Amino acid sequence: MARASTSANRRNDIVAAAIEVFAEIGYYRATTAQVAERAAISQPYVYRFFTKESLLVESLAVSWERIVKAFQAVIESASPENLELGLIQAYEGIVQSHRSEILLQMQAQTIQEAPIREAMQQGMNEVKDLVENAFVRAGFEDADKKTSDFLARGMLCNVAMAMDMPNMMPIR
Repeated sequence: MARASTSANRRNDIVAAAIEVFAEIGYYRATTAQVAERAAISQPYVYRFFTKESLLVESLAVSWERIVKAFQAVIESASPENLELGLIQAYEGIVQSHRSEILLQMQAQTIQEAPIREAMQQGMNEVKDLVENAFVRAGFEDADKKTSDFLARGMLCNVAMAMDMPNMMPIR
């Protein structure tokens, strides 16, 4: 059991290192050697679990899962009148605490390789559906439009954060 736990922990360490390296250097310039160095393991050990592409896909899955879990917690606990504000606050918390994951997603939006594009589409669709269904259940009129506005504001927040331009942040 301890061996499996160690292996799972090392896998998580590799993904955490990859998120940072890809966010800092960019996917195309980053190497698995840099990820291995950041995780303080050997490069062959990285290849035991991942190719470079599968490492990015896994990193994106981790980042999308964080958003989905945070939004689900808000949806399960917020009143309809506090739902949107709760989702905004949850996202702002993720942007502050996991900046590299958001930068990684922003970079991945421009990558054309099918597995990466599919990971981005799946993550974005999951978040869109989660938010839209919550808005519908909360009785919001034009839930689809409100969802699009919510997602667009989130993307603007991403740009403002990436460019270090807080004056671009949408006003609530």
